[in-house]
Formats: sequence, C-alpha cells, structure tokens
Amino acid sequence: MPLLLLGVATMAFLLSNFVKGDPLASILNERQMDNPQVVAAAKARWGLDKPIPERYAIYLANLAQGDLGVSFRTKRPVMRDLLDRLPATLELVFAAMVFGSVAGTAIGVVAAHWRNGPIDHGARLVALIGSSVPVFWSSLIALYIFSVKLAWVPGPGRLDAALAAPPPVTGFYTVDALIAGDWGTFLNALSYLVLPAIMLGWAVMGIISRMIRASMLDVMQQDFIMTARAKGAGTWRILLRHALRNAMVPALTIIGFSFAYLVTGAILTETVFSWPGIGSYAVNAARSLDHPAIIGVTLLGALAFLIANLATDIAYVFANPRIRLS
Repeated sequence: MPLLLLGVATMAFLLSNFVKGDPLASILNERQMDNPQVVAAAKARWGLDKPIPERYAIYLANLAQGDLGVSFRTKRPVMRDLLDRLPATLELVFAAMVFGSVAGTAIGVVAAHWRNGPIDHGARLVALIGSSVPVFWSSLIALYIFSVKLAWVPGPGRLDAALAAPPPVTGFYTVDALIAGDWGTFLNALSYLVLPAIMLGWAVMGIISRMIRASMLDVMQQDFIMTARAKGAGTWRILLRHALRNAMVPALTIIGFSFAYLVTGAILTETVFSWPGIGSYAVNAARSLDHPAIIGVTLLGALAFLIANLATDIAYVFANPRIRLS
C-alpha cells in the first residue's frame, strides 16, 4: 500500500505540473499578473520558482510527515480542508452504499428466483438504467422532478439555511442530530440526504444486482441446494440462508470496490446537489489548477481504493470458511 500510494503521488504530481495553465492565475489577479515583481514573489512564496525535481523532492519529504501542502485557492493546509469536508462525503457515500447494497441484493435475489420472467426483465432493466445513465444527468432529472415539480424533497444543500448544524461529534449531520436529540434537525438533514444518496447509489445497485443474480443462478444449481430442497426446506429459507450466503462471496469484491468508487465518483453528485464534500472541493481545485489540492484529493481516492481492497480480503475470510481454514 505505501508503494502504491507513492506511485499515485508521483503520477499526480507530474500530471498536475505538466498540464497546460498557470496556477498563479488562481493566486493573483490580472493586475498583479502584469507586475513581474509580484509574480516573482508569488512564485518564491509557493515554491513555483524551483525546478520540478526539487519541488518533487520537497513534496515527498513533506508527504512523509503527513503534510499535503497549502491550497492555492483557500490558503489553508490541504489536509485540514480534506478533513473538514470528508465527513460530508462519507455520510453521502455510506447512505448511497447502504441503499445500493440492500436494493441491489434484493433485486438480484428476486430476479434470480423468477428467472426470465417479467419481474426478472424489469429488475434487469432498472439495473441497466442505473449503471449506464450518467449520474450527473439522472441527478439533474431527479432534482427537477422530485424537488422542483413535486416538492417531495428539498433542493441542493445539506441543511436548511435557517437551521444550525448540530454539535459536531462524527461530522454526519444525521448522526450528530440524533446524538443531540434534535429530531427536527435530523429529519431535515435526512430529507436533504435521501435524493443524492439514491442517485449516487443507483449505479452501484445495478452492478451489485447483476452480480448477485448471476451468482445466485450458479449457486442454485449446486448439490447442497438440492439436498436442502429434499429435506423440505422452504423456498425463501433456501434462497436467503443457503443460496444468498454463498452468492455473496464473489459479490463482496464488487461491494468493496463500489464503496471506493462512490468516494471518488461523488464528484458529479456533490456538484449537482451542492453537497459540501470532497467532490465539490475537487472540482474547485481542478478549475483553479490548485496543484496541492488536486494531488491531495487524488491520494485520498487512491487510499479509499486500497482500504476497500484490504477490507474486501478480510471480509472473504468471514464469508467463506474454506478461505479461513486454508
């Protein structure tokens, strides 16, 4: 994992420094850009006057100490910016992951049980739409229908402007409101969370449902399923207790990487719903060529994939006794 993070940090550093555009444009205004002395002072202040190899060595030395640098745009340490915005992204990602996993598993089981029937075709159609339609387009359509036209859910944001954020404990507005016993704030935060979580988790739901369906169809042909039927076990007992448990093993890989995908893929969803998380921070950093922020977000996304991979390997041990005993 450290070597992979080093490789990602190196590629992100090189790409951000060789891309066309001047990062000073996000630091100085047009009048200051016409003043050579101001430009030279700004380059010296941010280390842009040094050759790229020297800047790379300085960056690695700071990175080894947990220092991601200072954002050109916010003038704050990138690590602090990421930590301030990470709870909002994680709250959205966890909600989307719960929706995608539960709904995807349920659809996969139902589709496998009624194979090639109308329910199966309908479930696969829903999964296909969720995994193929761009999330920014589906989010815009859902926001227009359910917020503007039907007014079932509030618009973009995380909480009503008239409400104060609950006392920070976890950084999750819904959880912190419950801890504080503030049911009004909890329900308000939940109403803002529902639609973006569903739209973000829809793509994951489609992938998981197709994997569960394929795994269930394979498991249902195994001998132990026939044995359970011969013993008189009920249909749903066979599906949920025997077949689903074994079908979940190959699906764990998809679920694990789906979580990492949601962390990095929340950029478009957060932009559409004005969600103040890592995604919107990444968009603003890219627009202003904020090199330290861009590299920091890239490293965070890489770390999410590595942790998801490790967690998936650990989950295999608990899901499949044969791996634990081998």
